Amino acid sequence: MPTRVKVCGITSIEDAKSAIDAGASALGFVFYPPSPRYISVPQAAEIIAQLPAFVTSVALFVDASSTEVEQCIAHTKIDLVQFHGAEDEQFCRQFNRPYIKALRVNSEKHQPADVEALAKAYPSARGILLDTYRKGMPGGTGERFDWSLVPSSLDNVILAGGLTPANVAEAVSLVKPYAVDVSGGVEASHGKKDIQKIRQFFAAVNCGDNK
Repeated sequence: MPTRVKVCGITSIEDAKSAIDAGASALGFVFYPPSPRYISVPQAAEIIAQLPAFVTSVALFVDASSTEVEQCIAHTKIDLVQFHGAEDEQFCRQFNRPYIKALRVNSEKHQPADVEALAKAYPSARGILLDTYRKGMPGGTGERFDWSLVPSSLDNVILAGGLTPANVAEAVSLVKPYAVDVSGGVEASHGKKDIQKIRQFFAAVNCGDNK
């Protein structure tokens, strides 16, 4: 089964179309104001309304209030929610939307059993996204973690953290995730995607699938 790709940090319809043309299964919209890839609800709603069928729109939140999440869902009609903070399972599952939970992996402190235990705290999640731990940063570090820490027993793993056209083939070949999530690795600048990097990334994912 080919590895799915989510392109995150979409801020324009042009970048959305470039990602879709390359083969993206999902597009991520960051509703976390401190992020350089932040997008407002009205801006995201305008882009999402123009997406074709079978492309999943994903809303990324970091410790947002339930009201903020509900209002975003109501206005954007987002398909899937991604929680990147300290949200517990009870919070995540309350919004009548499927969700994925992001967990940050610390290569110096965690073992595969630790990652597996963290993931088991979210049995209702449609997927577990594994990202790189850096103190004070909920994501978007541009750094990779030790991929050997990904437990082979985990289903529907979404691999993130420092993925680029140069390393994603190796990541896919070693981890064999359900999907990969890329943002900074295919950017020209914060919040602006590079079409050539997107194409190179998808080619590398395909290469990793065939190794």
